[in-house]
Amino acid sequence: MKRCSEVMTKNPVCCLPDDLVTKAAELMKSEHVGSIPVVENKETKKLIGIVTDRDLTLRIIAEGLDAKSTKVETVMTRKVVTCHTDDDLQKALDVMSENQLRRIPIVDDDSKILGIIAQADVATRVDHPKKTAAMVKEISQANGK
Repeated sequence: MKRCSEVMTKNPVCCLPDDLVTKAAELMKSEHVGSIPVVENKETKKLIGIVTDRDLTLRIIAEGLDAKSTKVETVMTRKVVTCHTDDDLQKALDVMSENQLRRIPIVDDDSKILGIIAQADVATRVDHPKKTAAMVKEISQANGK
């Protein structure tokens, strides 16, 4: 089995907690991604949260917040589930399935963001179609939360 470092998208685009959500949405559009890691600052790149397209839908649109004045820190998920570059890919797949995550940030021991693994990365970089199908099914199932 591969390591997370072999499958992850390296150096993902990030935003800061005081950026406006419109910036996060623009980055998602321009980078063709569904999530943006949120870092403490551009120098340390310490991961402190993640904002997803779903966060924007549920926390901005559904609650009627103004995207042009709402900061990322207002809508980001703060308790981010992560893996490390040297973790076995299976660990990342298991964590994604258990937590119903479509993507998982990859960090170092200091929580610096190094990469991200999304469902698409697994589908295109791992030659195990049954494993990919099982992961997608588990992540997509309603869990009654």
